[in-house]
Amino acid sequence: MHELDLTVAEIFTSLQGEGPFAGQPALFIRLAGCMPPYCPWCDTPRALTVASGTPRMSLPEIEAETARRPDDLVVITGGEPFLQWSSGLAQLAQNLARSGRRVQYETSGRAGIPENLSGFVVCSPKPVHAPHLPPELIPRVDAFKFVVDRDLAPTLDFIRTHAIPASRVWLMPLGATRSEQTERMPEVWDQCVRYGFNLASRLHILTFDDKQGV
Repeated sequence: MHELDLTVAEIFTSLQGEGPFAGQPALFIRLAGCMPPYCPWCDTPRALTVASGTPRMSLPEIEAETARRPDDLVVITGGEPFLQWSSGLAQLAQNLARSGRRVQYETSGRAGIPENLSGFVVCSPKPVHAPHLPPELIPRVDAFKFVVDRDLAPTLDFIRTHAIPASRVWLMPLGATRSEQTERMPEVWDQCVRYGFNLASRLHILTFDDKQGV
């Protein structure tokens, strides 16, 4: 029987910097591989493609690494993590749930979102200026995190079309550097106040700028 394994860009302990769990200690499992067209502002370009040197880890190896970390929250991110759902992520998710860990997924939804998923799904529909997600996937998302620039119209159209409650919406300023975040955050702040949305700061960028691996 073929042993399940995953292509892993990195595993590290940090604080969740974005979205509903911002500020909470977390273990990050960043899977490699994404779906083009890639976001030009991506702050983890090393996870976009599966390079020849990107390690593959068996589930026992990943679980052993996870067991050494005390974090209650495990963030499965990428790249696009659901690209590896059938090759091992489904089993890893089941094993993490059995161990009592809380699991949060970061996804664009472009590779689909599994049904009856155990864990909290944060979806950032892409592209920024024309967000899209198949209607059948909307109920599978727990929170929507929209990367926004000055033009909020495409995001508002998406929210209204799918009747998404404001309480499930987080707006995050576009930008992968501290200066870009601080420049755009006041306007996004005002938009959140106006529409009743949540503000998703990028705590790791505000703290460390464009430093990687934090």
